[in-house]
Amino acid sequence: MLPDSQLVGDIRHFNRFYTNMIGLLNLQILDSNLSLSEVRVLYEIDHREKCTAGQLIAALQVDGGYLSRMLKKFEQEGWLLRQQSAADGRTFLLYLSAKGKKKMAALNEKSSADVQRMLTPLNTQQQQEVASSMKTIEQHLLTPAATPDIRFRYTLQPGDIGYLVHMHGSLYGQESGFNVVFEAYVCKTFYDFVPTYNPDKDRMILATLNDRIIGSVAIVNTSKHQAQLRWFLIDPSCRGQGLGKKLLQQAMDFCREKNYRKVHLMTADTQTTAIALYKREGFRKTTEKRHQQWGQELCEERYDVELA
Repeated sequence: MLPDSQLVGDIRHFNRFYTNMIGLLNLQILDSNLSLSEVRVLYEIDHREKCTAGQLIAALQVDGGYLSRMLKKFEQEGWLLRQQSAADGRTFLLYLSAKGKKKMAALNEKSSADVQRMLTPLNTQQQQEVASSMKTIEQHLLTPAATPDIRFRYTLQPGDIGYLVHMHGSLYGQESGFNVVFEAYVCKTFYDFVPTYNPDKDRMILATLNDRIIGSVAIVNTSKHQAQLRWFLIDPSCRGQGLGKKLLQQAMDFCREKNYRKVHLMTADTQTTAIALYKREGFRKTTEKRHQQWGQELCEERYDVELA
């Protein structure tokens, strides 16, 4: 999907900002008269087993002639050792000498100190948000085909409910046009749920990525053999990866484990993607009602499923 021009402009603006920020940091590293490319090559040699010039060219997308000049400089400084490969006499393995490792350690120390200085003016939450955002950028741009490290937890922690209320209010406001009364409604549903929460009968399932909630669903006990499915939500950035299906399956597995015979849920007819998932799990629409609510003309629907 092609991004719109505003999104492209925002990213270019961030690129200019962060390039400038990194440039300022690199001025500290350049006390050693090394460019960023040279530091990166030293780093790769230090961290790769049986490193070769070919590997460096492929990994860093650096010109072979430019790399050759860098390696020659490192040898002259006494930082680099070459060893002929026993498997292929035409290939030389690259290692850092003791002097080279000492140089790399000093550069690492300087780089860490620079980042610490950059983050120190921020409070703990801001520091964590910066690091988490950088991880998200890396996951989405560097490894788009990789499966993200999504984790599930089943306990509520301080701050979770407030964040879930925010997610519901924000996403339904953007995608369905719901007003702030809907957010107040979601807040009340959690207010009613928490005092009676019983892990033997109720199940809260939260999907997290880098410790940030990206999806949720819950099973709330309503009687001895019946329960309600609630708060089913997926962050837009994590849709299309099967996360909704996994959350829903875990919720229904819990219902079967607890011998619930009937489960119901309430939704609006506009939630077509979620409804398709509900139907695949055996839910069938039992009632519908049109009315004005949350700033919209809605068709509220109830779905039920009977479990064996």
